[in-house]
Order: sequence, then C-alpha cells, then structure tokens
Amino acid sequence: MTRELIYNAFLHLTPNHHSHGYWRTPEGSIQYGYNKLSSYVNTVKTLERGRFDSLFIADVVGVYDLDYGDGTASIRAGSQFPEPDPVTIASALGLVTEHLGIAVTSNIIQAHPFSFARQLSSIDEFTGGRAAWNIVTSYLSNGFRNYGYDTIVDHDERYRWAQEYVDVTYKLWEHSWEDGAVVHDPESNTFFNPDKIHRINHHGEHYDVEGPHIVEPSPQRTPVLFQAGNSPAGREFAVRNAEVTFLPSNTPESARKDIQILDDLARQRGRDPKSLKKIVQLSTVIGSTEEEARRKQSYLYENIDYNALRAFLSGGSGIDLSSIDPDTTLDELKDRTELGDGVRSHFRAAVEADYGKGSPVTFRDFLRNNAFLPGRFAGTPDQIADEVQRWADAGVDGFNVVPVTTLGWWDEWVDNVVPVLQDRGLAQREYHPGTLREKLFRNGDSLAPGHRAYDVHLRAEESVRP
Repeated sequence: MTRELIYNAFLHLTPNHHSHGYWRTPEGSIQYGYNKLSSYVNTVKTLERGRFDSLFIADVVGVYDLDYGDGTASIRAGSQFPEPDPVTIASALGLVTEHLGIAVTSNIIQAHPFSFARQLSSIDEFTGGRAAWNIVTSYLSNGFRNYGYDTIVDHDERYRWAQEYVDVTYKLWEHSWEDGAVVHDPESNTFFNPDKIHRINHHGEHYDVEGPHIVEPSPQRTPVLFQAGNSPAGREFAVRNAEVTFLPSNTPESARKDIQILDDLARQRGRDPKSLKKIVQLSTVIGSTEEEARRKQSYLYENIDYNALRAFLSGGSGIDLSSIDPDTTLDELKDRTELGDGVRSHFRAAVEADYGKGSPVTFRDFLRNNAFLPGRFAGTPDQIADEVQRWADAGVDGFNVVPVTTLGWWDEWVDNVVPVLQDRGLAQREYHPGTLREKLFRNGDSLAPGHRAYDVHLRAEESVRP
C-alpha cells in the first residue's frame, strides 16, 4: 500500500440524507440543525481531528418523487429536501480547517462552465489547494425542468454533454493562463503578463465561451475530480476524466471485479490505472459490543420511513416503484424490462448478496438492505476494522464513509473507530503536507501526466491575447 486508505466523509446539507424518517427519534433530532453553518463547522473540525482526507458534499437540484406517487413523500419526510447549495459554504469550512479537502457536487445543468470554473478556482485559491469537484450529470426529471428543459436528457447524451462541459473547464483551468503569467513586477509596471493569458474561444454543441479565465491559476489549477458512473458510458467518462471514482460494489468480491473492469478500460485508453482511485461506500453502526451494535442497527431500521425511502429510490431511478408489492421477490422483478437497466442491476446485486439469507429476496428485503440505506454493517470498532481490511485486500483505495446522521455521528467514528484503524495501519495518523491532490496521490499538485485535460488544446486562432 503506497499510502493509507482514503477516507471521505459523506454529507448532505439536508434534514435527511439516507436515514429517511430517523429525524423523528431523539438521536436523529440533531438534524434540525441542518441549516446552521455552525453545525458544519463543528463537523469539519471533528473530521480533521480524525484525519479524514476530505468532506464530500453531495447535492441534488430537484425533488425525488415529484413524478411518482402523490409527489409529496420526500417533502413531508425532509428527504434530501430542502437542499442548500454546497458551494456557498466551502470557503467558510476551509477557513476553520487546515488539511481537510472540500469536495462539492455540481451537475452540468445547474451552472454554466465558465461561472463554475471561476467558483472552483476561487475555492481552491481560498482553501490553499483543497478543492475537489464531484462531477454529476443529474438524474432527476424535476431537476431538468427546474432549468427549463421539458424532460430529462437521455442517459448517454448526458455524458456526451458532460464531456464538453469538463473540456471547457479544462481549457479555462489548464490552458488559458500559461505558467509565468503572474509577474507582480513594479519596475516594468506589470502585474500579469498579457502575452501569457489567452482567450479560449470554445465553440461547441452546448457552449460558446470566449474567455480568458478570470481567476489566476489556483494551487491545483484543476480541482481534484470525483465521479460516480457505473454504466458503460459512466465508466468511459471515469477513465477519461476522474481521479477518484465511486464503485457500486456490494461485496469485496464484486469490488475486485469492478476494479478489474476499470483498470482494463484505463489501459485501453492509455491511462495508468493507478491514477484513478477506486473507493466504495462504508456505512456502519458502531457498538462497544456486537450485541449493542445490532441493537442500534435494529433501532435505526425500525425508525426508517419506508414510504420516503421508496419515493427516494423512484426519483433516483426514474422508475415508479410506489406500486410494487413489498412481498414481490426480486427474482420476479430483476427481469422486468419496464424497470430499466439501472434498477434491475441493483435487484440482481441484491439477489447475489443474498439479503434473504437463503430465502427468496423480496422487495421489502431490498428496501431494508439496499446500498442507499445507512448502517448496513453493524459491529465493534475491531469488527469494522476487519471489514475495512477485507475491502482493502480486494484492492479498493478507500471509502466514502456514510453516517447514520450527517450531524453529530462523526465523534463516535473518530473517537472509537479511527484509533483502531490507525493501529492497524489502515488510516493515517498525520496529514501529508501539500494540496489535496498531493495528499491523495503523492505526485505533486497537478493532474497526472496523460490526463485528458492536457489533450484539450486551444486551437491556433484561440491562443491570442485578450
């Protein structure tokens, strides 16, 4: 292992991220503070104390079930609704931390690439090189309608669109300003050298951007690039663009297969597979004994609002799941073409994971055990460390740690689990110096050689002074 495993802290700026309905319990009521900046300040201080690599702020721009059921389940339950903009708090959280990376989610429909490139350069500047971008194409129909589209754009077309979007940002971040453009020379009366600052004059299917980039190069130039895409188009996008990608794997065995697929594809595209970190979700319930952990897990599941969960899954999949009888077996559902490839792949994975423990796996089992419900592994800190080791042995580079509640839960992880992971060499004791990219890859502040961003050149007519 060239460095310790990566640990991202997953967070939504919402009342409920995945613990739908848990806010009704005394333990979950801490989520009432979801709209207070002080809540997140306390959180990032805890994360830095636990030597987390980054805070990963997820985001959506629509209501999950607006097209399904009565359209109000998500709103009633506060399930990823409301949703403040994560970009707005990034600098504030950077101010109260020194090492923690700040990864914000932004999709291709919610911000023009020129404006977004400016925002991310500013965050990277103001955090000393700790910015990251989770690139998403958006999957909620309501989200598209919020930005003036009649309906959601086709899945693969969204990835083609995303490629142009990121190519525009690459031109702005990597090519608009040459090295040496920042002069600050009083004798020559030159603050910046205009001969080394260029318009990009991008003309594409979706965007026309003249430039130049109006923020000087930040410590990383391009922020660290996160992405999750498990379809053929998503994997292709990952190996062309991402530096950290999230695997859908439910078991270490499936992770090994998913990693091999990505590594083979990266080699086919001429990329070093090691330049793409692969991480999986890790969501735990922590107990001082296994019995206590199991009891806390049962308490969590007893207080889940399954109507809200089903609405969440409907919106995320684009398929109306509200009418499915909970006792229907997934063997019956996994081949229904009307449910779509994405939903059926989740059903097949659930059958392989044997949620029914030898009995036919039902839709109810799926709701209780699916990857979007937190706390799937319950155990002591030592048992959690054993689980981490199993995934590490399968070749994963790290984890997106999903809490039971986005607020308040982190002290339990940092105080009880982190010391065990550190003792086993599975988590860092101190931060490596430098930018977030240097911390993650130990290879400098810039994108790795061979990254697509370096191949997105300005044409001769573009490389002119502003």
